[in-house]
Amino acid sequence: MRRPARPALGYAFTLAAAGLFAVNGTVSTLALEAGIPPTRLTALRCTGAAEVLLLALALRAPGRLRVQARELPLLAAFGVVGVALTQFLYYVAIGRLPVGIALVFEMTAPVFIALYVWLVRRERVRSRLWAALLLSLSGLVLVAQVWQGGGSLDAVGVAAALGAALCLATYYLLGERGTVGRDPVTLTCWSFVAAALFWAAAAPWWTFDAGVLGATVPVSVGELRLPLWLLVGWIVVLGAVLPFWLSIAALPHLAPTTAGLVATVEPVFASVVAWLWVEQVLTGWQVAGGIVVLTGIALAQTARTARAVPPLPESPAPLGS
Repeated sequence: MRRPARPALGYAFTLAAAGLFAVNGTVSTLALEAGIPPTRLTALRCTGAAEVLLLALALRAPGRLRVQARELPLLAAFGVVGVALTQFLYYVAIGRLPVGIALVFEMTAPVFIALYVWLVRRERVRSRLWAALLLSLSGLVLVAQVWQGGGSLDAVGVAAALGAALCLATYYLLGERGTVGRDPVTLTCWSFVAAALFWAAAAPWWTFDAGVLGATVPVSVGELRLPLWLLVGWIVVLGAVLPFWLSIAALPHLAPTTAGLVATVEPVFASVVAWLWVEQVLTGWQVAGGIVVLTGIALAQTARTARAVPPLPESPAPLGS
C-alpha cells in the first residue's frame, strides 16, 4: 500500500540534500587545494559511492541489482557522461572559480534540456522558455562581469562549468529513459559503477600514491588540520551517498519539478558556506547575476509541457534522481 505523500518531509529532504551538496563543494575545494587532482578526486568519489551503494543493495535487495544486456549501453553512457565527466568538470571548475559561481553555471542544465526537447524531440514548450534563456544568459553575463576586460573569471573554469552543465543535462535526459525500466536507486548505483570503471581505466589505480591520503591538511578553521582521507570520506558518504538518498527519498512526497525548483537553492547555500568557511567573497554584480540565473532556471524547469523535467539535486551532480 502506497504511503500518503508528506510535502513537508519532501521539502526537508530536498533542502537537506542541497545543504550537504553545498558543504561538499567547499570540502572538495579543500581536497583539491591539498594536491589531489580532479581526475583522482572524481575517481575516489565515484568508486567509494559505488562500493557503498553496491554493498547496501546486496545486503537489502540483491535481486534489484540484476542487469540485462540491453541495458548496458544506456548505463555506460549514463555513468561515463552523466556521472564521471560531470563530476570531473565540476571539480575542474571549483578549482578555478568560487564554488557558488561554478554551480550557477552548471545548474543552467535545465535550460539546455528545454532547448533539446524543443529542437530535437519536437516537444511543445511554453513560451517562458525564451524568458528563461534570456534571464540565464543575462545573469551569466553579470556573474562573469564581462565588461571587465573580457570577464573577471577564469576562462578554463567557466568552460569546465558549462561543460558540466551539458553533461548534467545529458544525465537528466538519459535518466528519463533509464527510470522507465529501472528504479532510481539501482540506476544511480550502476551509474556510479560505470563511472568507477571508466576512471579505473582512465586513471589507473596503480599510478596513485595512496600514501598522500594520510597527510594532514589545513581546513581553514583556526589551526585545525585533518587527515586527507577524512575529507575524502566526507566527500563519498556525506557529499554523495547521503544527499543522493535524500534527493530520491523526497520524490514520493514532491513533484519532480517542485523538487527541482527547491534544489536551486544549492548555489545560494554553497556561496554562504564558502564565504563563511574559506572566505570566497562574491561581488554585488555576481550575487545579482546569480539571482537572475536562478530565476531563469526556475522558468526552464517549468517550460516543458509533455513531460516533467527531472529534479535537480546537485551536481555534480547531482546525480541522485
